[in-house]
Amino acid sequence: MKIGIIGAGSIGLLFASYISSFFPVTIYTRTDEQANGINAYGLVLKRGSTQATIKVKALPISEWKGKEDLTVITVKQFQLGSIFEKIKELESLPGSLLFVQNGMGHLKDLEKLPVKNLFIGSVEHGAYKEDDFTVSHNGEGKTNAAVYKGDSSILREFSRAVSANFPLVFCEDYYELLVNKLIVNAVINPLTAILQVKNGELIKNQFYFKVLKNLYTEVFYILNLEDHEKHLRQIINICQNTADNRSSMLKDIEAGRATEVDAILGFLIEKAFEQEKKAPQVENFYYLIKGKEFTERF
Repeated sequence: MKIGIIGAGSIGLLFASYISSFFPVTIYTRTDEQANGINAYGLVLKRGSTQATIKVKALPISEWKGKEDLTVITVKQFQLGSIFEKIKELESLPGSLLFVQNGMGHLKDLEKLPVKNLFIGSVEHGAYKEDDFTVSHNGEGKTNAAVYKGDSSILREFSRAVSANFPLVFCEDYYELLVNKLIVNAVINPLTAILQVKNGELIKNQFYFKVLKNLYTEVFYILNLEDHEKHLRQIINICQNTADNRSSMLKDIEAGRATEVDAILGFLIEKAFEQEKKAPQVENFYYLIKGKEFTERF
């Protein structure tokens, strides 16, 4: 099985580093410079006190033809537009695509893709991109994946092959999978980005924890969830297990990059509007993050 990976940020580099032990991998980068660097030096995977260099083929995204058996798309939500356009320009449509973005804003766009097999995933690993070809695996977790449409056989085969070293759990319900990740992202990401703290501080600091619970309760209400304590415990566990990690939204703000807030909190604002529900906390954090983006970028 040949695997393509679109996006050479922290998650793309992490996936390429591990999956290349099982399948031929081609990673597609935004720039020629990054592709050249990966081809010249390999991917450097840091994990605790260990370090390994892995040889992986790299090409700029302009060279992607969709010929791989499975392509994992790891770019951020707001970068998907150009990927969708690229898919439409291919001479022949790719057979299987796995999307691993935060948030749920891309679901309405996936409906329009004339692709045979579409899969959706969520990533629980912590990873930090140190440079164009070096990634630090600083939080071990798993990837959850489910079928959005099409046949599950290739996803199941992929899962069986890689799970020994890079766990991929097959889930039956893609919507439940995304909702579970959305709850976590909607609470931890904006709070850490605004407070500029690591994940663990949200439960260590009693006052931050009160804000966390208030925001979570509103998210729970908008999504019409069941079992309030179960989902709150999930958030607490993730804060504990990734206590020293900086959320992706915090890292984006610090680097002056756009965030995925539209796909996360923006999606929740739309859901609240559809149900004629008030969402003052979600709206406030949405605008605070947008304000941070504006300040950091300009």
